[in-house]
Amino acid sequence: METLEFQSEARQLLQLMIHSIYSNKDTFLRELVSNASDALDKLRLETFRDKDLTADTSDLHIAIEVDREQRTLTVRDNGIGMTRDDVVNLIGTIAKSGTAEFLGKLKEAKDAAASQDLIGQFGIGFYSTFMVADRVTLVTRHPRSAEGVRWESSGEGTYTVEDVADAPQGTAVTLHLKPADDEDQLPDYTSTAKLTEVVKRYADFITWPIRLAKGGDDAEPEVVNSRKALWARPASEVTEDEYAEFYRHVSHDWNKPLDTIRMKAEGTFEYQALLFIPSQAPLDLFMRERKRGVQLYVKRVFIMDDCEELMPEYLRFVKGVVDAQDLSLNVSREILQQDRQIQLMRRRLVKKVLSTVKAMMADKPEDYETFWREFGAAVKEGLLADPENRDAILGIASFDSTHDAEKKTTLAQYVERMKEDQQHIYYMTGDSRATVENSPHLEALRAKGFEVLVLTDPIDEMWVDGVPGFEGRTFQSIAKGQVDLETEEEKKEAEERQKDFADLLAWMSATLEEQVKEVRLSSRLTTSPACVVGDAHDLTPTLEKMYRAMGQELPQVKRILELNPTHPLVVGLHEAFAAREDHDGLAGTVELLHGMALLAEGGELTDPARFVRLLSDHLQRAL
Repeated sequence: METLEFQSEARQLLQLMIHSIYSNKDTFLRELVSNASDALDKLRLETFRDKDLTADTSDLHIAIEVDREQRTLTVRDNGIGMTRDDVVNLIGTIAKSGTAEFLGKLKEAKDAAASQDLIGQFGIGFYSTFMVADRVTLVTRHPRSAEGVRWESSGEGTYTVEDVADAPQGTAVTLHLKPADDEDQLPDYTSTAKLTEVVKRYADFITWPIRLAKGGDDAEPEVVNSRKALWARPASEVTEDEYAEFYRHVSHDWNKPLDTIRMKAEGTFEYQALLFIPSQAPLDLFMRERKRGVQLYVKRVFIMDDCEELMPEYLRFVKGVVDAQDLSLNVSREILQQDRQIQLMRRRLVKKVLSTVKAMMADKPEDYETFWREFGAAVKEGLLADPENRDAILGIASFDSTHDAEKKTTLAQYVERMKEDQQHIYYMTGDSRATVENSPHLEALRAKGFEVLVLTDPIDEMWVDGVPGFEGRTFQSIAKGQVDLETEEEKKEAEERQKDFADLLAWMSATLEEQVKEVRLSSRLTTSPACVVGDAHDLTPTLEKMYRAMGQELPQVKRILELNPTHPLVVGLHEAFAAREDHDGLAGTVELLHGMALLAEGGELTDPARFVRLLSDHLQRAL
């Protein structure tokens, strides 16, 4: 027997393990089972490569054995095993190339959960056993070795290595368990129920059978993992019921999924994905504290539930599994954010989801209507958050429009219906369809037969200013800027009218200077006397309210009052202004006109009491 010392950094690491810095002790079993699975994979591969290798591959498996009296837990495999040199180099030295970095990361971790995520990242997964064990014994034999090797340590700074004559092929790791301690969050790992729970959670889909004797020391071992990784089976062998059952397993949603997405990437970086689009939005879809993301596996070993790095925020409703081949077993979230392979997977997964929805539009229009009704508002967030896929998102988006009161339209359909000389995609935002359709801003466009998108989701206020256009057509708000709807003849008439109204407009602009930026004539009104509009780059009133509700201080946003020069009220005001030298008596009428324009678009009066007094006075004089 040979006694060796750990390096000083390794001793520090062992002490951290032993003193339970990690809150989730179950991690140790995941690491041991994963190591055993790798050993079985390597043996199978080696027997293919080397036909002279004498190894028994008739019953490759992983066994978990418990001795309640001795309080030992053994994880055993009959895989590739290790030579003495392997043991000294791989087990005797902790994370040779990364221990110092690991310790640094550990000190930076802000909570126990973050610390626990670091296990495995630096090749120290085997040493997580010291979280639950006072002493660890490893016995292993490589098929090419006549003798096996025993490694043992209590984690106090030394370990022993000795040859063993009768060791079986493979590796057995025996943990001399610490007493269960609820206060220290240390479960009883001699409990077969607890062991089954951990295996089901972390290793249910591992290819190799994991056997555990549940009924006592003499009981026949049972296979406790399902081994049914649906994403690894040919699609032709998986039934819709199996997909539905698996969807319920990963989503906790008892409805059937709306669509199932399978994906397999091969080459330098291999991974498989099985994703689901739900048929109903979860109640917490727009809650800040919601969980999101898909499950991440590495070689069928469960790594984490809600892996946010694999799916963007606007696709937070997508559920499923991604199984990678080349990631380290337990990468931290920080590393995931920086990992090029993760970023590559994310881009491909997003494109696959969006293309699936595109196909759904064409092949299953009823399913697509359900999808957009349930998730459209969330998907539109991607128009701002994901410029790379903006065109794809616009391609699958649907909107209410004035073309059909019952049926939504796609942008492609809108463009097909555009007038020959129409340059813009017209839209208006509002709290509801009724508010938009009753708005005076719509009058001229409706009269001239222009279609207008009706945007009523809160996110619509945000993305329309950030998205340049669709298929070369720019988006144009009918409530902001100038809307050019006039023919050349109408423009000439408007120029003459502008000259005629110039004095009135100047006086009204001065009278209302506290409320409006400018008063001008309108080309968008046909039946209403006036409306208020924003400058092309101004915040909308709704967006202004949203920012103020979030505590942001904003300067007052003055809007523009537009008059309908053909309306009897405006015509009468113009004549009265021209006939009188004293215009003070008309100031109240001007205020009422502005207030009426605000109310017509669903806005709020700055001084409702004054508006009511002015209205009462005018009504009295009219009687």
